[in-house]
Amino acid sequence: MSAAQHGRPAPPPEDADAPLSPAELEELARARALLEGGGLVVRVADALGRPLEAGLERLPARAREAVRGATQTALERGLRVALGTMAEEPSRASSERLHKAAAATTGAVGGFFGLGGLTLELPVTTVVMLRSIADIARSENQDLARPETRLACLEVFALGGGGGDNAAETGYYAVRAALSQALAEAARHIAQHGLSREGAPVLVRAVAAVAARFGVVVEQKVALASVPFLGAVTASMINTLFIDHFQKRARGHFVVRRLEAIHGYETVREAYETMGRAPGAGAAR
Repeated sequence: MSAAQHGRPAPPPEDADAPLSPAELEELARARALLEGGGLVVRVADALGRPLEAGLERLPARAREAVRGATQTALERGLRVALGTMAEEPSRASSERLHKAAAATTGAVGGFFGLGGLTLELPVTTVVMLRSIADIARSENQDLARPETRLACLEVFALGGGGGDNAAETGYYAVRAALSQALAEAARHIAQHGLSREGAPVLVRAVAAVAARFGVVVEQKVALASVPFLGAVTASMINTLFIDHFQKRARGHFVVRRLEAIHGYETVREAYETMGRAPGAGAAR
């Protein structure tokens, strides 16, 4: 299987397969904690200092349909941004706080209109989040001129699920493997055709693959906003925690990709998974 099919970066330099240094292993451990930590519900519960799972009910069919439509629209708009303009900005340190403030504003506006506002708010929030993810990618020495890197930014939206028990489906490398074929095909299409055919089936498949996982977290976000005792908690706060959740996932993702570019995909994956098997290993929240 090729490197692209594995969802890994471009072939590494000559020192591929060299063991990670102690400092790099520490970096990888921090990245793993960010990637395998609790989901959005856990982060909101931590912020409030109380458990929330019992207060969350399955969304009604109408709400779930609205979430699916808003998620698809948001990622389609995000894809256009990812492929069209992100690399035009100069490299600089990431500015998570600025993007959090923008997300808080859009969340407040969307919250004013309730569920109906989701179709207006989520695409804007998603673009803001994607800009922040791109900032983080640049700060980790990722080349946004490469289609693979821009699609790796979009891939972050599929990494928002939280440290559940079914690691075979939700673990970081498991998610990357599940998305690898769709994203590799999309990257090849972009390299050959550019943006002239945004609606091409390979791009639609890539968006749908990411949307299927991103939508789960969006449903959690909507459900949190409907919990009765959260009435005093504004939609802007939930949106701030929403973007913070994906910023943490992005930081972990691009640290891993940077280490893969130095040492090779298999070497880093083996070290990452060994950490998960270590006695007492657990994902940080």
